[in-house]
Amino acid sequence: MSIAKDNPMQAVEHGIVITRIFDAPRDLVFDAWTESDRLTEWWGPKGFTCPYSTINLNVGGICHNCMRSPEGVDYWSKGIYKEIIRPEKLVYSDAFADSEGNVVPASYYGMTGDWPPESLVTITFEEHDGQTIFTLHHEGIPPGENRDMCIEGWNQSFDKLEEYLADEV
Repeated sequence: MSIAKDNPMQAVEHGIVITRIFDAPRDLVFDAWTESDRLTEWWGPKGFTCPYSTINLNVGGICHNCMRSPEGVDYWSKGIYKEIIRPEKLVYSDAFADSEGNVVPASYYGMTGDWPPESLVTITFEEHDGQTIFTLHHEGIPPGENRDMCIEGWNQSFDKLEEYLADEV
């Protein structure tokens, strides 16, 4: 079950906040975010796959992921973990990258607008009656079409995560 699928988010200046309720224990939702073999099962919007993920879950550790579009175009990202409180909170940087893990500008993938070199993602996982209240705050997303696309992409990814969790529970 998801929280208000028709309005699960709010736009904030240069960012977004999305809250969902997953019908799964908090440990499992946290693991789905922090274990490569789990992340590859759901990461990316509808129709996308995740053929590659590496996660070094330590403060200063790197996550490097690839989303592959239905047309076969790869989109790489890289993050550095800033804070990890298992299973309550994750904070990491988020940047566009190439397959080698080098940070690249958003224009490398044809994105327009004033994207910062890196953004910040903060995720909280709150246990509630066997479910997880999940809140993502993604700072640094420029307003307008880019933010709308980002919101849609995150929500489609969370729909896939919800399906993955249902199969795991």
